[in-house]
This record gives sequence, C-alpha cells and structure tokens, in this order.
Amino acid sequence: MHSRKLSVGRSAKAGSSKSQTAQPSLQVLSSKTVFRGRVFDVTRDRVREPNGVTAIREVIRHSGSVVVLAVDDSAGELCVLLERQYRYAAEAYMLELPAGRIDPGETALAAGKRELREETGYSARSWKEALFFYPSPGFLGETMTVFLARGLKPGVSHPEADELIEHELIPLGHVSEMILSGKIRDGKTIAGVLWLAAVANPSLTPQR
Repeated sequence: MHSRKLSVGRSAKAGSSKSQTAQPSLQVLSSKTVFRGRVFDVTRDRVREPNGVTAIREVIRHSGSVVVLAVDDSAGELCVLLERQYRYAAEAYMLELPAGRIDPGETALAAGKRELREETGYSARSWKEALFFYPSPGFLGETMTVFLARGLKPGVSHPEADELIEHELIPLGHVSEMILSGKIRDGKTIAGVLWLAAVANPSLTPQR
C-alpha cells in the first residue's frame, strides 16, 4: 500500500521563523490486517517513527472503551459502584468499575450511560468526564474515557448473554485500601478510584 504521513506535535505559530520547517511525522510504509475479531483487529505495520526509527509494529486496533465511576453519597458516606465478574484472560474473578466498548457511531457519554444501565440497572443524574488514557500504548490502540456519574437511581439490569455480573456499592475508603492491598488489580478501576480519592475527596487518599 502507499505510505502515509501523520503529523504529530503542534504547528508553528504564524510569522514564526520555524513556520516553514517540517514537523516530525509518523510515516506508515505498509499495513496489513492479520486478524479480524468481534471486538478488535490486529495490524502488522512497517513504520518510520518521528524519532527516525523504522520498525515493524503489531497493534491491536480497538474502537475505545468507556468506564463509569458511579458514586453515591445518599447515606452520608461516599460509595463506589463496583462489579464482580469472571475474567477469562486473567483466570480470576475481578472487582471492577462498570465499563464496555464504545460502539461504532456512539459517543463515549452515550456508551457510558448504556453500559451502566445494561450491567447494573442504574442510571445517573449527572455525568462528568474525569480521565482519558491509553491502558497499554505499547501494543494496544484502545483508549479509555472515565466518567464520574452521580445521582444514582436503581433499575433493572440487562447484561449480555455471556455476562454474569454482581454489583455492590462500597465505601471509597475501603475500595482504596483494597487497591493498596492488591485485592483490586484492574487497571481502569485503580486509575478511576485513585483519581476520585485524590481529586474529589483528598481526605480519603490512601497513605503509606
């Protein structure tokens, strides 16, 4: 296939002496899809990176995921909604924040509302984007958008046929301690909960 160049970094300001200087760019010399799956594809690309390195990069291509940091303080204590489900890749039951894939043509916010409702039955009155990150940028193109959801209202869940999910509201302080003790090992949950402890409620940030 034809190579293509992708610009990285910011453009030079108008009138700058560097305005005519080419910015570092990524050049894709060839690309081949070696696997097409239900959730992701895998490509093997030959690239010339902005640092001048030419290499073969095998990348998992994913449409992106949304994570819901659903919290409730109606009883006077800030609690986090966690799910417990079996994860085959980890060969273990995991405690996690509700999350799921963003469908084609769907916004991250719409996906978050859908996933929260489907997996737990809850809806939320207010939504705010908290974090956006790459969980494993060495080989995974997936992004994760974390939303803080407040004003929870219970309802009936509608999980997928292959999902068996339990959920529970757990005090933030206890969830933070489970992260430090290794009982919670899911990366998106660790990121979301520690953000909440550090930013939304600094007094509950775990100390060592």
